[in-house]
Amino acid sequence: MISVSNVTKLMNGEPLFTEASFQLYRGEKAGLVGPNGTGKTTFFRLITGEIKPDEGSISIQNGTKIAYFSQSVDEMSGRSALEEVISGNDRIKVLADRLHGYHTKLSDPGLDPDEMIKILDKMGDDQAEYEAVGGYEIESAAQILTGLGIKPEEHNNPVENFSGGWKMRIALAKVLIVNPDLILMDEPTNYLDMETIIWLEEWLKNFKGAFLLTTHDREFMNGIVKKIIEVSNGSVTSFSGNYDFYEREKAILLKNNAAEFSRQQSMLKKEEEFIARFKARVSHAAQVQSRIKKIDKIEKVELVPEDMEINIELAKIPRGGNDVISVKNLGKSWTGRDGTVKKVFSGLTAVVERQNKIAVVGVNGAGKSTFLKVLSRLTDPTEGEALTGPSISVGYFGQLTLEQLDQNATVLEEVRAKLPDLTEPSVRNLLASFLFRGDEVYKKIKYLSGGEKARVILAHLLSMPYNCLILDEPTNHLDIRSRVILLDALKKYEGTILLVSHDRYFLKELTNRVFEVGHGRIKVYEGDFQYYLDCKMTTVTN
Repeated sequence: MISVSNVTKLMNGEPLFTEASFQLYRGEKAGLVGPNGTGKTTFFRLITGEIKPDEGSISIQNGTKIAYFSQSVDEMSGRSALEEVISGNDRIKVLADRLHGYHTKLSDPGLDPDEMIKILDKMGDDQAEYEAVGGYEIESAAQILTGLGIKPEEHNNPVENFSGGWKMRIALAKVLIVNPDLILMDEPTNYLDMETIIWLEEWLKNFKGAFLLTTHDREFMNGIVKKIIEVSNGSVTSFSGNYDFYEREKAILLKNNAAEFSRQQSMLKKEEEFIARFKARVSHAAQVQSRIKKIDKIEKVELVPEDMEINIELAKIPRGGNDVISVKNLGKSWTGRDGTVKKVFSGLTAVVERQNKIAVVGVNGAGKSTFLKVLSRLTDPTEGEALTGPSISVGYFGQLTLEQLDQNATVLEEVRAKLPDLTEPSVRNLLASFLFRGDEVYKKIKYLSGGEKARVILAHLLSMPYNCLILDEPTNHLDIRSRVILLDALKKYEGTILLVSHDRYFLKELTNRVFEVGHGRIKVYEGDFQYYLDCKMTTVTN
């Protein structure tokens, strides 16, 4: 269906990837992986024809219908959310309007019988085409919107009233209803809460067409893909399996490559030593020449470079008390500009104990971030109290900290300002471990990607001796490998963690308690994240 053949693409005169090749077959479910900046989004743009390869070719089978979901949402206005979704398929919209017109004409009691027959003939043809292009499926657009977290009572709201994150969901719905042969999806799980991610996972499992997607959600990818296409170090490699399979196979390939490289280097060293030792002896001239020719003919094994990784070394932390945060009858409400009061949550009484690693979960808008801000003293509670225990120091990561970065400062200046006791060489070493190396430390914050900004904050946050970390979406914008490295660091962290993340793998591996925010209250689950999921599944089943 899609054939990428020997494609080379230059970026600012430098090759992003060289002689890249892979195929996508009808109905195939594939994941596109690789570190940020290696060219994954570029492949989507090449397949859609938005840009052209510098060398090589991309062949698309005739008649293949492709839908593309990207992180760049077009301007939306003048329609309701439901109308915007339906407008994603122009032909269906035309046919739907025609069918509506036929029904209007047929309801006319004075309609001429001959005219009625003509209308019924046209209606039959258009109805057949409407069904063939998925028109009746599009009538379930409301179900898709609801599945993506937009409530039925919001379907007729003007699309311009939705925030950027919710517009992304509407844009995703427009892609899902097109019923294409191939869906290209660039980070579809961004801005989605866990319930919506699970819904999308099930939808894609049942989708009959093919898809190629990028996502930083390991569990999401594991659940739906059967093939991995890796973009790394300027080349592309395909693996037949899910992400876990790819990770195991990649480790084996790297190990085998290193062993083969080492064996060849050892052999070459012996040959070169023989040549150096006997090249001046006439009696060994033939042997020397033979070995020189042998070396020249050998196909050299190239050592595959491993992708750069974050290297997190946690600061030593003071022990602190056993009761880290005591929450008593805690509640929070917001007062709108019109004076209306919206209750976010109320009545929470709980104790966060030393070395708890707590997952804070709930749908978007339920109040998770507000709860963490109250605990971090970034906003005052409306009722009750959240008391921090003796010798407890709290470090906070969230959208607020991203917004508070000095946009005109360099990476080096920003981190030095947060860690004034460190020398510049020490800060540069710290930044290098978070992948800011060489001149990258002089990049201004305003030019950084979301993932780079997150790394700047994590660099200084995890270097401080906080014995309680409150983390609101620290995994956002981090690639899968970086998430694993952060996860390993937090597993070793001896303090207390309260964490919001939509990454199920991350939560399953790390947390031992769950606070669920929803319906104005917070429910505590005294077990790990898998226990929480099991409880929720039991509730649904019953």
